[in-house]
Amino acid sequence: MDFSGKVIVITGASEGIGAELARQLAPHRPKLVLAARRLDVLEAVARQCTLAGADAIAVRCDVGIEADCAALAKSALDTYGRIDILVNNAGVSGHTLFEEVSDFGWYQDMMRVNFMGSLWCTRHALAAIRQSKGLIVGVASLAGKVGVPGRTAYSPSKFAQAGFFEALRSELHGSGVDVTVVFPGVVATNIRYHGYGADGGAAGKSGLKEDGAMSVEECVRQIVGAMRSRRRELVMTGRARLGMWLKLIAPGLVDRMTRAALKKDGH
Repeated sequence: MDFSGKVIVITGASEGIGAELARQLAPHRPKLVLAARRLDVLEAVARQCTLAGADAIAVRCDVGIEADCAALAKSALDTYGRIDILVNNAGVSGHTLFEEVSDFGWYQDMMRVNFMGSLWCTRHALAAIRQSKGLIVGVASLAGKVGVPGRTAYSPSKFAQAGFFEALRSELHGSGVDVTVVFPGVVATNIRYHGYGADGGAAGKSGLKEDGAMSVEECVRQIVGAMRSRRRELVMTGRARLGMWLKLIAPGLVDRMTRAALKKDGH
């Protein structure tokens, strides 16, 4: 896939993977529609992309609100007349032990953002993507492949997101639309620090070991490669791919591997 002139919608584009994806795509001169809740930060990313060669607009969007998702697709179509690629990247994290949670309202909030946000954005952009025979990308997580301790909210939301895109891919067979799902592991972003803690407030820390985390630049480089080849699925790192095989033949070993990823000083 040549990204030049392509209209690419990226959710969660104000920081982390979404912002870096926009920056890495910008030199290819696409037309970027960048979406996030914090418009001031988002506009700064859009300016960086414009300076690097892209045509970029910033659209305030909370993917946990369906009307915002519909307005995002409309903004892209009103501005550029088409949508070639939709990258469902927006998401929220959370980390705590199940028995420490008393109010599960934030579990529902997380499911709405991580799962329903991808569903709503995709639904409202799908007619345009069908017309362009374009690409839908879902940024999931290895926690959407293997249940991780402390992630009894996050893992189900990512399993649901990945399952949605698998089912949609089958429905769209023969339409010319491809669906790419990527499964990063621990990436050096602030998502875990901003994510939910037991009480529903910001965790302010990561419950996972951060040493050896993949750089956001390398993560995005792999995502761009998967987008370019319209790849079905990308599981990042050889260790993670090995874990997928081990889950089939030695699931207990994979359980030990996930527990080993937790910080020793707690969760």
